[in-house]
Amino acid sequence: MTTSLRYTLSLLAVSIVLGVNASTARPKAPEELTSHEFAAQYYAYPYTDKDAPQLTESPAGYEPFHIEHYGRHGSRWLIDQRDYEYPVAQLEKAERNEALTPLGKETLALLRDIAVKEKGRREELTDMGALQHRMIGQRMVMNFPQIFAPGSTVNAKSTVVIRCILSMVNELNSINKLAPGVNVLTDASNADMHYMNFDDSVGVKIRKTVKKKELKKFQAKYPEKGGYLARLVSNPDFIRDSLDNSLIERRLWRVLANMQSHIGMPWLVDSVFSREEQRSQWLRSNANWFVDAGNSRLTRHRAPYSQRNLLLNFIESADTAMTSAATSANLRFGHDGMVLPLTVLMELNDYAREINSLDELEQSGWYCHDIIPMAANIQMIFYRPIGSTDPDDVLVKVLLNENETTLPGKPVNGPYYSWKILRKYYLDKLNSIPE
Repeated sequence: MTTSLRYTLSLLAVSIVLGVNASTARPKAPEELTSHEFAAQYYAYPYTDKDAPQLTESPAGYEPFHIEHYGRHGSRWLIDQRDYEYPVAQLEKAERNEALTPLGKETLALLRDIAVKEKGRREELTDMGALQHRMIGQRMVMNFPQIFAPGSTVNAKSTVVIRCILSMVNELNSINKLAPGVNVLTDASNADMHYMNFDDSVGVKIRKTVKKKELKKFQAKYPEKGGYLARLVSNPDFIRDSLDNSLIERRLWRVLANMQSHIGMPWLVDSVFSREEQRSQWLRSNANWFVDAGNSRLTRHRAPYSQRNLLLNFIESADTAMTSAATSANLRFGHDGMVLPLTVLMELNDYAREINSLDELEQSGWYCHDIIPMAANIQMIFYRPIGSTDPDDVLVKVLLNENETTLPGKPVNGPYYSWKILRKYYLDKLNSIPE
């Protein structure tokens, strides 16, 4: 039996247990991943208006009345300016020695161009990031027009980071354009960071220990071997004597993989890096993210609980919304480091399953890029019978990157779950944090 067939059959078994349609819920097999997806957290949001997921109709007699949401900022410039500067400096050394291949010259030209454009924009939202949030906002209104009816209230909050604030602004602009009668409130304050951008001090210590031992051991299996340099530099002696393989590869990989964060920029990843080199970078990143967020004995099952304050805020905010007959949405804009553990903590799809070996991740379908592409988002949509304000009647479904998910427990039908039962499950879980 081939690896791909074993993988498909194992996922089919999971789908049967969860009651999921395997044809729509199955993650890709490892060999199906693209170079864009290998970029891990730099993977650009995969949907445009033409190919966004189709949603299940509201249950008979119900209509949506409220949204709780947390979204990652859109595509951004890299955080470390040295990622742009170092590959340029290294390839310029080869250029001065007339050792660049045609691909090396093309790559250096692109690196120089993006380095100039990056000046003063470290960490900031890109044009692609702004577009992603405008489209997500448009689809939110189109998917749930009842929630964005005239007189509805949208309470939007951002972390105090500018790329998150601008992501919020772009999404709200789209909402205002399609739903001009909505009352929009905005804020970005340190007063909210205890749930908008919180980390768990106990969990941090646990994760640091795992990264020093298990993660380091795993990543050592996939070293940067420098094969890509022979495609860029024609002189093997110069490569050996004058270039730092590993450091160039990591920084060059980040710059080229993040080109998908810019509208209209060339994609040289497949020319510069072999598929095995791309896969190695992805494996290293995916494992790192799993340590930060996954459910595992390695981290004493503590990692997802870094977002316990955020989930509690979802619940408390929803409780407030249910006391009113009005429609509303609470939108939050932040970071990948919140979306990923929140996904696991909420047990969306099967991302909370226990995985106790980093070597199992590739075949497991636990892929960080599926959860936290740029502009990743969790939307919790609440439904109630028309004319009712009884919280016991409320149903809920959750979208992860606009895809309907499975949740803990048994659905009432399709992707819809009893909020009363789910709420109790989450509160019980939050009252039993692993030591």
